[in-house]
Amino acid sequence: MSLFRLALLSCALTFPAAALAQRVLPTPVAPDAKVAALRDAALKDDVAWDIVSGITTEIGPRPDGSAQEGRARDWAVAKLKSLGFKNVHIEPYDLQNVWERGAETAEVITPYPQPLRLAALGNSGATPPEGLTAPVVYFETINDLLLAPDGSLAGKIAFVSNAMQPTQDGSGYGSNGLARFLGPTVAAKKGAAAIVIRSIGTDHGRGPHTGVTNFAPGVAPIPAAALSVADAENLERMVKLGKPVTLHLTLTPKFVGTRPSGNVVAEVPGTDPKAGIITIGGHLDSWELGTGAIDDGAGIAITAAAAKRLMEAGKHRRTIRVVWFGDEETGGFGGIAYAKAHANERHALAAESDSGADMVWKFSTSFAAAAKPVEDRLAVALAPIGVVRGRDAVHGGTDVEPTLALGVAGIDLHQSALRYFDWHHTPEDTLDRIDPEQLRQNVAAWTAMLAVVADAPEEIAPAPAAE
Repeated sequence: MSLFRLALLSCALTFPAAALAQRVLPTPVAPDAKVAALRDAALKDDVAWDIVSGITTEIGPRPDGSAQEGRARDWAVAKLKSLGFKNVHIEPYDLQNVWERGAETAEVITPYPQPLRLAALGNSGATPPEGLTAPVVYFETINDLLLAPDGSLAGKIAFVSNAMQPTQDGSGYGSNGLARFLGPTVAAKKGAAAIVIRSIGTDHGRGPHTGVTNFAPGVAPIPAAALSVADAENLERMVKLGKPVTLHLTLTPKFVGTRPSGNVVAEVPGTDPKAGIITIGGHLDSWELGTGAIDDGAGIAITAAAAKRLMEAGKHRRTIRVVWFGDEETGGFGGIAYAKAHANERHALAAESDSGADMVWKFSTSFAAAAKPVEDRLAVALAPIGVVRGRDAVHGGTDVEPTLALGVAGIDLHQSALRYFDWHHTPEDTLDRIDPEQLRQNVAAWTAMLAVVADAPEEIAPAPAAE
């Protein structure tokens, strides 16, 4: 037998044993019949649909700092009281430097005249009222823009085109989103008169995806907008035909100063104040292009519906606090205000729902070792509805990140993002994008999670930070 064949045989004999050595049997956990009953009943839930239908129909879009957002807070208080929650109230704060959308148009002037569809990015600067006309400089990626020489974009419109692909975990948003999060600052520093980007989305339609950008300190905001994916693809094709492309852009947003805002808070009071508070929720605000159904009417609906099911099941050890955060979209100011207001309270856990309404498929926790039995019980309770245990670091989301930063444990209930970024921040963020059955599965997952955690006898604390 050749040495090569002997080597292959040796690998075949040793590799499976080595692989098996890496596998660890899970701790056996007896299913909790009460938790299972609550979970399964939630699969027929209609409260979440009622909430998201109500807020999108009766209020509609809820831009940060707007009168609509104020109406939404009043609506939320009435709704949460009607559902039976206790201690329902608004925790007010001031929202600084509020940005308002204005007119937004674009058209190719040469060599192929035609209109384009776009939406200004939050915190965008404005063009002159009559707009500006300038040549387009094309960059395939944000990296290409970073490589452009300083001063090379003076008097020009930067165009960054990047193609986000759908993934179950939505991971493309972080990497492709840099064109929106940081691209305008980079373009401004290089002298650009304006920037347009391909929308950070996975669709191929003509509905642009808005979203916030933040200019670095000392960088004057320039006009910044997202082209619909279809229009960005069309503009890219024009550029690649080799003739200079000139664009006329009109954006007239403005900053209107300080406006009142606030978080809406409600509770299911617990029996043991020392056990800590479970804070859950989503954000009440939305962009104005759609009606804020998947972002984040679904999130406030899912979490409130699950908390209501726990409330109706009787008393629980830990207080469940439902928070409908204000002003997530333009900087997470609601989450910051909540963390400041409640920094001295004992929180056991914080979690939010803010990735639409499609099925929860995985969960992850940041529990210390002493709370591992709680995680094991979660795995058993969630498995029957298709939710697996993950090993990801807990992100928490924009609204609860400030609370997690105080040293609070977190849980992520990961929703499928395969469809989410087709409609995220677009005119298509409307109620018809929500699948009622998947919405109910979300409520069931959150109900099971709360049923396990609310009465867990263990102390729930976060794992020590890795050095």
